[in-house]
Amino acid sequence: MDQSVFLAYASIVDREFGIQLPQEKKALLESRLQRLFKEGGPAADYKDAASFLKALKHDASGHLLHLLAEAITTHHTYFLREADHFTFYRDQVLPWLAETVTDGDIRTWCAACSTGQEAYTLAMLIQDFFALKTGWDVSLLATDLSREALAAARSGSYDRHVLRELPVSWQRLYFQPDGAERVRITDALRAQIIYRQFNLMEPHFPFRRRFHVIFCRNVMIYFDAPTREALVRKFYEFLEPGGFLFIGHSEVIDRNTVPFAYVMPSVYRRM
Repeated sequence: MDQSVFLAYASIVDREFGIQLPQEKKALLESRLQRLFKEGGPAADYKDAASFLKALKHDASGHLLHLLAEAITTHHTYFLREADHFTFYRDQVLPWLAETVTDGDIRTWCAACSTGQEAYTLAMLIQDFFALKTGWDVSLLATDLSREALAAARSGSYDRHVLRELPVSWQRLYFQPDGAERVRITDALRAQIIYRQFNLMEPHFPFRRRFHVIFCRNVMIYFDAPTREALVRKFYEFLEPGGFLFIGHSEVIDRNTVPFAYVMPSVYRRM
């Protein structure tokens, strides 16, 4: 891939998705694009990065931009990833919500939910806590840039080996067989999650009400400092007073620019 072509891609990816493509990512981008071209479908019409780039610049439909997004995004996730967050959510956040939310409407947002494991982990914790309590709306919103990741999340189907890391009670209550080698999240639990495609770089968030909890983990590592700061400001604006923001363990927030209170590593609160 010519350097000028790579820089053009880097500019588009930064502008549209907020993701940084430094020089050391050039080979990764090229391999992802080549894999895209070989998979068939609309991308099969393009033989190299330069021809795809030319078409991308003139595509008013947004379809090729979607293909690019699918090519560059990474969907590495698993159940109970960074488990201390879920322990804190179970032991501290859920009791606080039960005590302070007066209308029974608990609003949790998984921003960048990938293939669903994080959202389903939260849904299982919520269901465990509120199972014997009536009058609570415990559905949660899960969003991602990738349509393919969202399709996988909605299906709730995973390799059977994921059960080895989960509590036996969860295995019994929230999973069912899906063929010989796979398991599927039960219909009842899947119905608790609203999946939507959403780009965190949208200038205006469309939500009508604030959230009590936002999970946005291991996403901002791909953004530059101004993009991270702008996004964290939006998260602050869309959190209820007292609400919690969870980010990845390798991520930090500059509290000199956004007035979050530090709670524990990678957990912050709007006081």
